[in-house]
Amino acid sequence: MSIHPGEAVVSFQDLQVRLGKNLVLKGLTADVFEGATGLLGPNGAGKSTLLRTLLGFIRPTTGRTAIFGTDVSVSGVSSRQRLGYMPEHDALVPGLTAVGLVAYMGRLAGLPKQDAFQRAHISLQYVGLEEARYRPVESFSTGMKQRVKLAQALVHDPDLLLLDEPASGLDPKGRREMLDLIRDIAREKGISVLLSSHLLPDVEYACNRVIVMNHGQIAAAGDISELKALHQRYYEVRIKGDRAVFESALNHAQIRPEWIQDHRFRVLLGPDQGSEILFRAAKESGSQLRHLVKQELTLQEIFEKAIQETENVRGKTQGPAPTAS
Repeated sequence: MSIHPGEAVVSFQDLQVRLGKNLVLKGLTADVFEGATGLLGPNGAGKSTLLRTLLGFIRPTTGRTAIFGTDVSVSGVSSRQRLGYMPEHDALVPGLTAVGLVAYMGRLAGLPKQDAFQRAHISLQYVGLEEARYRPVESFSTGMKQRVKLAQALVHDPDLLLLDEPASGLDPKGRREMLDLIRDIAREKGISVLLSSHLLPDVEYACNRVIVMNHGQIAAAGDISELKALHQRYYEVRIKGDRAVFESALNHAQIRPEWIQDHRFRVLLGPDQGSEILFRAAKESGSQLRHLVKQELTLQEIFEKAIQETENVRGKTQGPAPTAS
């Protein structure tokens, strides 16, 4: 079953998950569309908990989660049959060869025995393990184990892949090869991907959209290119004059400067605001603009700002948050 163009592959509304006494996911609302979406955040942000909730391993405390338009709490197994899951930690069965393991996972996904073995060979060839498919998985290197985990996630031809830190433990070459596979899966194979990672370069390389999480909350979400375009309205400014008077003129225009040094700051202008508003503030305050440069923030800077904003809000409203997985 396919989805209609523009329809969300995954959606969650006011999703809360409480584990014991800890509120781990705090009212998440977002949509995941076709293609590759990065689930980005520091360790403990709640990314793995969200993936396990989507898989049905964890029952939400409140809120609704839908995959391909069907409520996960209602669809259960039928939804999971359309998913492929690559866990962060090794979940390999000692004593099995690579082809035996991948075929076994195909059988668990509902494939007949012959089809499962046929698909296992195809999946292992795709991830570059054709020559090693009859070796026991416990003899594999870290990179090979990661590829086996990807192959078992693909064996039943899912519509959506959930990948939890797929490049974990890989050297630079292995990491790039893994990310190339993920890009190919999303762009050429037509399988949607939700990639969980704390490594921003991995998300930027493999994905076209991103959901930034921190302390169980969504700090930012959207198309990566659109997020960058949004933050291209930043200006770096240096003035000569009374800082307090100039800041008052900016505040009157509902602009809040981010001071870098005593007379140098960065400011985000609204979609209907241009640099002339800065010149007007300078005139009103009797100051001079000595430096005015439009900035293009990197995704790294956008990520850091989103995380910092959630930290600031959390610091004002509550004490230390529990650690999420």
